[in-house]
Amino acid sequence: MIKKVIVMFFTIIMLFSLSACDNEEAKLKDGYYTAHMEGYEKGHGWQEYVTIGVSKGEIVTVEYNATTPTGFIKSWDTAYMRTMNPVYKTYPNNYTRRYAAQLLEKQSADIDIISGATGSGENFRLLVGAAIEKAKVGDFSVSIVSH
Repeated sequence: MIKKVIVMFFTIIMLFSLSACDNEEAKLKDGYYTAHMEGYEKGHGWQEYVTIGVSKGEIVTVEYNATTPTGFIKSWDTAYMRTMNPVYKTYPNNYTRRYAAQLLEKQSADIDIISGATGSGENFRLLVGAAIEKAKVGDFSVSIVSH
């Protein structure tokens, strides 16, 4: 009887130890992780990117935007905003912040796509997924994501 109790006790301890290891492996490693779309899109010439900041295993900061080869940021393009907003009811400085807020809330790439920014939403999901994969193993190299 005593042997059975001891065996059960050690079995329970081992199960708890294994589940703790699984949680540690799933936890994101602290640091900053970046993913870029491969190349610049045809037409407007933007390259979307995301950088996530992880602290204590959680995503705490998100920067999502796009840049031209010269470094001009899409969210700063007032002319683009004035053209896009009346047609799509959103614009880069709006939807990039909304996607980032969803990521902070959900802690996953499973975000809701915003009407008028569907392509960017799909790219955001891909970029965040790549950055999270790097964060799982603590790999600080930049991910390049294909369309």
